[in-house]
Amino acid sequence: MTFEEYLSSKKIDENQFKQQEPARYATWKSEFDQQHPESFTTQKKFLINTIRRKYLVR
Repeated sequence: MTFEEYLSSKKIDENQFKQQEPARYATWKSEFDQQHPESFTTQKKFLINTIRRKYLVR
């Protein structure tokens, strides 16, 4: 699973996230590439919800 697919599965708009918060996007992508998706989800659980609310796919 790619980071882009992961964001889509979490209903996060990748383009908006990347444009509005490029530093966080790059950090998360780097961390995601080094971990299993479930470990990433566990680590970022509450942050993912915040990002989803800000950049919800419509």
